[in-house]
Amino acid sequence: MAPRSKLILSSGVLAVGLAASAGPAGPFPPLGPFLDPLRGVWRVADSAQLPPSATAVIPDLDASVRVVYDDRSVPHIFASSVSDARRALGYVVARDRLFQMELQTRATAGTLTELLGETLLGADVRARRLSLARAAEQDFARLRDDPEVSRALYDYAEGVNTFVDALSPAERPFEYHLLGASPQRWEPVHSLYGLKRMGLTLTFNPTEVRKARVAALVGTEAADALFPVNRPIQEPVVPHRGARFVGTELPPPRDPDPAALGRMEAPFQERRAMDPLSEWSGPTSSVGSNNWAVAAERSASGNAILAGDPHLSLGLPSIWYEAHLVVPGVLDVYGVTLAGMPGIVIGFNRNVAWTFTNTAADVMDYYRERLDDPEAPERYLLDGGWTDLDTRVEEFRGRNGDLLATDTVRHSHRGPVLDVLGEPMSLRWTVLDGQNEVRALMGAQRALSVDRWLDAMSGWHAPVQNALVAGRDGRIAIQSAGYYPLRPRGARGDAFQDGTTGKTDWLGRWEGYPRSVDPAQGYLASANQQPFDPEAEDTYIGADWSQPWRALTINELLEGREDHRPEDLESYQTHPSSVRARTFRAAFLEAASRLRDGSRSYPEVDTAARLLAAWDGTYTPENEGAVLFEGTMAALEDALWDELEDEDGRRVATPGADIAWALLAQPGSPWWDDRDTPEVEDRDMLLGRALTAGLANAREAHGPEEGGGWAWGQVAHYNIYHLLGLPALSRLGLAATGGPGLLSPLVGRGTHGASWRMVVELGDEVTARGGFPGGQSGNPVSERYDDRLDRWLQGELDDLRFPRTEEDLRAGGWVQAELVLVGTER
Repeated sequence: MAPRSKLILSSGVLAVGLAASAGPAGPFPPLGPFLDPLRGVWRVADSAQLPPSATAVIPDLDASVRVVYDDRSVPHIFASSVSDARRALGYVVARDRLFQMELQTRATAGTLTELLGETLLGADVRARRLSLARAAEQDFARLRDDPEVSRALYDYAEGVNTFVDALSPAERPFEYHLLGASPQRWEPVHSLYGLKRMGLTLTFNPTEVRKARVAALVGTEAADALFPVNRPIQEPVVPHRGARFVGTELPPPRDPDPAALGRMEAPFQERRAMDPLSEWSGPTSSVGSNNWAVAAERSASGNAILAGDPHLSLGLPSIWYEAHLVVPGVLDVYGVTLAGMPGIVIGFNRNVAWTFTNTAADVMDYYRERLDDPEAPERYLLDGGWTDLDTRVEEFRGRNGDLLATDTVRHSHRGPVLDVLGEPMSLRWTVLDGQNEVRALMGAQRALSVDRWLDAMSGWHAPVQNALVAGRDGRIAIQSAGYYPLRPRGARGDAFQDGTTGKTDWLGRWEGYPRSVDPAQGYLASANQQPFDPEAEDTYIGADWSQPWRALTINELLEGREDHRPEDLESYQTHPSSVRARTFRAAFLEAASRLRDGSRSYPEVDTAARLLAAWDGTYTPENEGAVLFEGTMAALEDALWDELEDEDGRRVATPGADIAWALLAQPGSPWWDDRDTPEVEDRDMLLGRALTAGLANAREAHGPEEGGGWAWGQVAHYNIYHLLGLPALSRLGLAATGGPGLLSPLVGRGTHGASWRMVVELGDEVTARGGFPGGQSGNPVSERYDDRLDRWLQGELDDLRFPRTEEDLRAGGWVQAELVLVGTER
């Protein structure tokens, strides 16, 4: 469909929806200006495609910069200085992603109401109380002592603002027309806002809140076992001695322990209903990631190969933007950047390639504070005396500048004081500490070897990441880069701390971070699992780690052959089976057999077992067994963890499937008993009931097993939403190529997944493939808005063009458009 026709159709759908009611982002302005034929949304089509050639002026350029867009719309920036390359990057990212940049900035700053209206007040209150923007501004002030990084932020801002300042009202991106708004200018500190926002996404995981809620229902001992410091299955990031299925004896549920929830000061209890933070009891999203690398001795070509796919929220546009920066003799780096970052975040140069996964370490602690006045506190008790709180009043304004609300935000010496489970607690969190990740990334982009890349990343602070690197010399290494808190002896971060004494404060930074360089096994892999095997290192650095199913799968694949090729690593990223499915499928079938032998069969259990036995354990789109298996797992989860339901029948937390695996060795454990039935169930009875319930649910939801409605691709879907949640501009109900516990994940509503896939082989010439679910452009009528989506759904990657010169691009026939950026005399 032509861009203008596509826009007419989308705008027509939007106009009808907006006329009927307010959209998901709140009330929109009148439709007249929006549909104005001269200055309205129709003009968006004019900028939908890149012109074959164009020129723009960036006043402070040292020399002209040539930006050559290849056939995938990736800008290759050829500049004479690093400053000019950063200015050009700011310009081209703003051209494609300006609204995205502003939206994420406002989400961090807590000013969404000024753009989207009062319905976003709750989100703004959360952001201001967490003080993310405040922390970014403090970091920015300290960067005056680091002129190189400070210059990088200013360079990038100059490029962004050159584009913003040149926009006429008619040329504004689509969303500004829709909202009747004008773009805000980009401040250098806004790049740091983006890093803080990523820190929130990846590390805001208050395990102690979740465990307190569980302990209040089944006791502290049981809560510690259900959400353990060490997983019952070990396949650590740092190689130890292979996978270990350790298991654990789960203590029975005890009587409820309401005291686990704390003091519950009355005024704070009353505020919970209106306090958005009161519901922040778990991770902000279902995030994860995979990365792995094989060294020269495990590669068919004798070259190191690296693969990575960070699992994050999926959206249109994608959070990633692809680019290539070239400054002869100084910089030659390709990869993806976050909109708003002055450089490449994940990628490669001519000597090294790198990628990240989230470590999921415990980098935040809650401290129970005693305040002088619960309703309007000014001081907190510390070591027998009263200490003043740092207090500031926040004002929240609407689209027209009107005052919507005020809020008082308080800080102890540890961090913001929040309402947590109805009582005041201060938050110590590495994301709010001083940090300089921009410098680390700048060094990583220029690193000439694995060792120098690791040295550059030693300055990384937060969020803690499993940083994987491979080199042209065939070497590989992984390092959990970041700040691990050193807590007082015996203290653990999965329990609330006493805030009335300074003896519970962090002592500094733990220096023994997880790391492996050139391991004997010849490969490395991380998938958010526990970094150390506790048998090798028992220092507390986290608890309730991600389940190890993906880690088990990728380690099996890497161990399974000696001569990996890039296409092998690419295929692993969408490998259709998992150890989780294999393990529990066997458990269900064995239980059905034992029930049959003991004459305790339940209705339809044999039918369900027969269907499950015929399943090959894969989650391909045409496969019909995964639906039954996942339904059975859900039924098992519901029955097994009934003790964790609150008085309203809602489960307060769900242990991992590996905890259920550990229970398989305790057939008579009271956890197997379903409290809603008069009889006392054991393991096999509950597994049998889960089989029959899974079969019944599959039939009810998808029809009979012979009807073809059980195909995984018809049932499991990705839902990739536009930034404002507008269905007409989203891509919904997409047949999934992944599933729970798979290397290509699918969880919840299908809104999270592999946000970028990349495979790089480092030989004399670097060869790379990659792709993300969307496109380079944020313009909904551009052919580059979602042009990569179909290939991503199929698990297919594109060749990444990594030319040394402009002439190489032309020789390959890959030039789509050219942009010349020129300066003015100073």
